[in-house]
Amino acid sequence: MRTELVTSLKRQATSILADLHDNKEPILITEHGRPSAYLVDVQDFEHMAARMALLEGIAKGQADFASGNISTQSEAKQRINKWLK
Repeated sequence: MRTELVTSLKRQATSILADLHDNKEPILITEHGRPSAYLVDVQDFEHMAARMALLEGIAKGQADFASGNISTQSEAKQRINKWLK
């Protein structure tokens, strides 16, 4: 992963963004020698956000199952039919 200083980003933003779009490799931005932010391509960010939402949904389902918050198939069908109307 490439690392850039925040001052480099300020001075060379157009060049750094062009490289980001070409390489699709995230860039770690440092400030005062410490990690400050990641610069990622828009498509990559949207893909990561969609994956995170899916994983959060799976985790919620697992937590519901573990706590006994479950429905039978017929109960689930009834609920879905109410939504579809």
